Amino acid sequence: MSKTGKIVILFIIVIAVGWGIGKYTSPSPSASQEEGAAAGAGNDLQAQPNTAPEPSAVASDTPEETGANTGSEPSTAPTDKPDNSGNQASAEPSPTATAIATATDKPSDAGSSGSGDPSAELTAAEPESLEAIINKQYKLPDGYKPADLVYPDVPFIFSEKIEKRMMRKAAATALENMFAGAKKDGVHLAGVSGYRSEATQTRLFNNYVAKDGEEKARTYSAVPGHSEHQTGLAIDLSGTNGKCAAESCFAGTEEANWLAAHAAEYGFIIRYPEGKQAITGYMYEPWHVRYVGKDIAASIAERGITLEEYFDAVPVSK
Repeated sequence: MSKTGKIVILFIIVIAVGWGIGKYTSPSPSASQEEGAAAGAGNDLQAQPNTAPEPSAVASDTPEETGANTGSEPSTAPTDKPDNSGNQASAEPSPTATAIATATDKPSDAGSSGSGDPSAELTAAEPESLEAIINKQYKLPDGYKPADLVYPDVPFIFSEKIEKRMMRKAAATALENMFAGAKKDGVHLAGVSGYRSEATQTRLFNNYVAKDGEEKARTYSAVPGHSEHQTGLAIDLSGTNGKCAAESCFAGTEEANWLAAHAAEYGFIIRYPEGKQAITGYMYEPWHVRYVGKDIAASIAERGITLEEYFDAVPVSK
């Protein structure tokens, strides 16, 4: 073999040997890199990479399945399935206390059939209604004052033109007609106390409590906000001489007997009848009349019932 041929063969051998060495000596990954690759590919519960995903503008306890903020609505169904980002997906948060209160604490309408706690305090849904029930359970809105108060043209046992001389217009007109009817029958009525503001009722009730104690005071006086006088639809009556005005001795008088027999003809009822204290919550008051309109008054008088019984409202026991 010539010298040139030997050089070519030697050159080829050198190239081949160099290629083989390069193939079998390239660097291998480190142990930490292998563990990281295995964690990312085979175990969703491993820790996430150091680069955290972009936080959502609205905090949420339910991660997206991809682990990234996509802006889509999160699922509302609870799930224990882990997401692909390695975070455990949590259940949908429960409603807030405010939302629950709004849904469940709404008071019932006045006059509705009562099946709940008789001691619960509810606000009358329509305090301006001529049929509204105001008693120990149903109260008027705070600071309520009728918008149509007027001075009825009837005699009172006092001469001052003060708040308790007023009534709502419809009740005032009916009262004038009733006084005229009584006068035709030879009975002379007089007003004792009509409209009463919440502030006045507060003062009166506190005075009664100081005098007789709260338990006894509640049998004959309303807690502020629960007085029918504040509606402008109720009034205490007596004879023109003022004898036995708003006192138990008014029972059996000529004026009391006439009211019991004829008040309903003019749209009034004896609001706290005898023997009904367990229902109305108040002692017998033959002097206290309440305007409800002729139809309801006639039905109540004919059946011998109370306003609570007429509307099938929750009885008042205290």
